[in-house]
Amino acid sequence: MHIWVDADALPGALKKILFRLSKRKQLSLTFVANKPLNLQKSPYIDLILAKHGPDEADEEIIARVVDGDLVITADIPLAAAVIEKGATALSPRGDLLTRDNIGERLSVRNFMQGLREAGVDAGGPAPYSQRDRENFANQLDRFITERLRG
Repeated sequence: MHIWVDADALPGALKKILFRLSKRKQLSLTFVANKPLNLQKSPYIDLILAKHGPDEADEEIIARVVDGDLVITADIPLAAAVIEKGATALSPRGDLLTRDNIGERLSVRNFMQGLREAGVDAGGPAPYSQRDRENFANQLDRFITERLRG
């Protein structure tokens, strides 16, 4: 299993969680971004610099992900694409996205985008909180533990 991180909009607090996990479990972790990132030096951690432009980092992840991988992303269309390839997606807020729930998430995302494009101020996501961070860490730990057992 490989962990891919859609890193351009990743909350900074999650990098530390991912670094510790990678080191503790000796799991390969690849950050994909449009700009250089400050990452820990580790044989398990890589960075792929994608071309500048919309969805370039997403396309890099989609091209490389394989069945059984985990992708950390808040991007619902990216999550849908990697799930189609047999991977699982985990949002920075700790939501595990799978074949069972991605259709609903994609529908809601598209509906909200339609409202915004029509000029409706639907607000944005709530600020990232300590609770979100804890939910992410707990869900990540459960997912990895189950995968390594199985």
